[in-house]
Amino acid sequence: MFDLSTRSELEELVWGATVMGTGGGGSPRYGLRLLEEALSLRGEIKVVDINELSENSIVVSPYYVGTIAPSAERRKPVKIGDPIRTAFEELERVLGKRVSAVVACELGGSNTAVALYIAAKLNLPVVDGDLLGRAAPEIHQCTANIFGYPMYPAVIVTESGNIVVVKQYSDINDYEALARYISVIAGCSAAVVDTPLSAENARKAVVKKTISLCLSIGKALREAWSTGKDPVEEVRRILGGWKIFEGEVTKYNWRDEGGFLRGEAYLKGTGEWRGHSFRTWIKNEHIMAWRDNKPIVMPPDLIIFFSDKGKPVTNAELGEGMKISVIAAKAPEIWRTPRGLELFGPRHFGLDYDYIPVEELVKES
Repeated sequence: MFDLSTRSELEELVWGATVMGTGGGGSPRYGLRLLEEALSLRGEIKVVDINELSENSIVVSPYYVGTIAPSAERRKPVKIGDPIRTAFEELERVLGKRVSAVVACELGGSNTAVALYIAAKLNLPVVDGDLLGRAAPEIHQCTANIFGYPMYPAVIVTESGNIVVVKQYSDINDYEALARYISVIAGCSAAVVDTPLSAENARKAVVKKTISLCLSIGKALREAWSTGKDPVEEVRRILGGWKIFEGEVTKYNWRDEGGFLRGEAYLKGTGEWRGHSFRTWIKNEHIMAWRDNKPIVMPPDLIIFFSDKGKPVTNAELGEGMKISVIAAKAPEIWRTPRGLELFGPRHFGLDYDYIPVEELVKES
């Protein structure tokens, strides 16, 4: 177990989580604001190793589902001020049990912070891990689905006043559609608390030590910014990844479609990449990339954009004219299994490719 007790640690966590958010995962500014509120309430946020939980523990996952599009400002009047807490307390009533710990659904500037925020607010520990190992656009991309663990019962709450209990769903496609639709009719997003896991199942499903990983990335970024080191190279080193492009955004097409930010980013190369082109296909996160019109990264592997200041860039902030460096990294091994690729491989997104690991694509390019 360790504690987060300073603003510097919170900043480092959010920076690292934003890197692992691969363009999505929510707003880091909102995430930092949540964590600062949590710290002011408790003075510390407790983080535990999954193996520290007792056998009778119940772990749940809180997060927001909905669009991250830059135009996502449509709001109905607020009737529920803290929808995550409302959803959490309603799920405990449905379960008839007290929750023992919280685990992040993914890594990202705000969705990781949401888990720590509600854990601190309710004086619960947060698990050092998450249920994805990066950020991803759909409820399908949850490790519970690889192991066949149901994400129900679940509670979905909107600020506008909707409280929906999902006792059971027929399949994960229906659950994704239900949650996404509720977020759309609310005007932007909905709070979700779901995936109640026993300690035994959580030990299998959780991608471990990813909160620690985010902190390591954030600390490396802080040091690089203050000492003149190359922050992109520092992150590449920690992730064991590859720098795959550097250039300027020449076109960024996006649209808010069915609760997702969908689009493509186009870059022209600069420096050693001058004369080359780069493109990503986006569904909230960067999902797939092509260099000179040839695949260079396929899902579920990671595509991470950095500004010319060495800061991670979300797709809500991305814009034409920005100078960008791109690194790629391997996805957690669980997503490279047959079931993982069924839920998170190229064909899941309608991309007509069989998955090739990024280390092979980089070697061939």
